[in-house]
Amino acid sequence: MIHENIKNLDLKFETKASLFSPNSIDTGTLAMLSVIDFLPRDKVLDLGCGYGVVGILAGKLIGEENVVMCDISEQAIECAKINAALNGVSDIRIILSDGYKNVEEKDFTMILSNPPYHADFSVPKSFIELGFKKLAIGGKLVMVTKRLDWYKNKLTSVFGGVKVQEINGYYVFLAEKRSRVIKKKKKPMKTLSKKLQRKSKNKRGQL
Repeated sequence: MIHENIKNLDLKFETKASLFSPNSIDTGTLAMLSVIDFLPRDKVLDLGCGYGVVGILAGKLIGEENVVMCDISEQAIECAKINAALNGVSDIRIILSDGYKNVEEKDFTMILSNPPYHADFSVPKSFIELGFKKLAIGGKLVMVTKRLDWYKNKLTSVFGGVKVQEINGYYVFLAEKRSRVIKKKKKPMKTLSKKLQRKSKNKRGQL
């Protein structure tokens, strides 16, 4: 059992050896939480929730009805549900999901994630690209990793900019959705009037 005080709240978590950071709360997660303020109006997604630290903290601060937690691991979901009950927020919606696959909402004001940065970039790529679509205008995607350049470039390309803070050897990224993606319409090709078409045809015939 892990006991931790985060944002002046005493929390406790059961874990399993097979889950990420089973003996203590990950330093990167704590770094990310240190720069985040949860507001009463927020709707939060804890993406890749593990045994539930981020989502449970959010539920305690802004109400369990305003939080969704998801993970691809059945063991993580099992632990997260146990820990939500242990910390008095058992009504948080905790779902088994490969990324956003089973997450229907598209109006989150904050998505938080500590992605598997030791693997290839396919997972964080989908977290970032699909995350943009899951946020409300003004919503924020917050990620923590030990890698800088790829995440900074990818978040900038999708969101148009990103703020980066280095804390205890980790990089915390905060990108805000400022507007909807607007696809540029192709300009229709200008067509000549029939009169000009005849003139052009006559000129070509004279050559």
